[in-house]
Amino acid sequence: MKRIGISLKPNDKRACIVLDELYGWLLAKDCEIYVDNAVEHGLDLGDACQSVSLAKMLGKIDLMIVLGGDGSLLHAARNFIGSGTPILGINLGRLGFLTETPVGNMLETVEQILSGNLITERHFSLHAEIWRGEEMLASGLAMNDVVIERSVHPRMIGFEMYVNRQFVFRMRGDGLVLATPAGSTAYALSAGGPIVHPSVNAITVVPVCPHTLSNRPIVVSADDDIELHLHESHLCAALNLDGQELLSLEEGDRVVIRKGADISLVYLPDRHYYEVLRSKLNWAGQVEAN
Repeated sequence: MKRIGISLKPNDKRACIVLDELYGWLLAKDCEIYVDNAVEHGLDLGDACQSVSLAKMLGKIDLMIVLGGDGSLLHAARNFIGSGTPILGINLGRLGFLTETPVGNMLETVEQILSGNLITERHFSLHAEIWRGEEMLASGLAMNDVVIERSVHPRMIGFEMYVNRQFVFRMRGDGLVLATPAGSTAYALSAGGPIVHPSVNAITVVPVCPHTLSNRPIVVSADDDIELHLHESHLCAALNLDGQELLSLEEGDRVVIRKGADISLVYLPDRHYYEVLRSKLNWAGQVEAN
């Protein structure tokens, strides 16, 4: 791996300092470096670095490095869905379930990955479409979750959910989270959903503040077709994709969600998923000594 792309958290002084350190280190390794031109980093990176858009990095880089939190990684990863480009997240945020590598271990981790000591884990995305009658108004992709929500107005929305055209439930509340396994530790978790191992081919369906306590989270196959029919909304509702893209919905609209293409995240071989959970969620307890 010699062609490295870098994206970073916008308007973050610490991210710019880390970029400067990483850039100098990669330069000493004779790497070809591409930096996201949508982010103002205020650094003079010289002629050895190309400042281009994330979209133009496609097909040019061997590894994408994201400096920031999970939000920064989600923003960058949306551009590489289906490309097979491995993405490494360096955690400058809070919990960082997707950006697992601590910034203090950045250079050591990158060196091992550049030498080929890595594993690549594929996470499927969600593809969402908005239909009004027979017309598709918009579509988009999400790595973590697709959320139907009441948007700016304070009143509940009402909708029906269908799986493979079979009626599942009718609900009134603040919204509904449809999460991938990667997204099960994000908004879905805070709304009361389960943690789903990344190897499980499933979508978690988590109601947000349902008006009846009988509406509970369920898990469906990722190969199912899911439809949401918005039948009650006093003002415009919204479809939220990873917290990165907001699409307007009107009463009567249908949302169709299907499994999308993969995103490739890269880790070191000794990475342990359950150890990550214990660390990030501060789970108590340890293995008893024999």
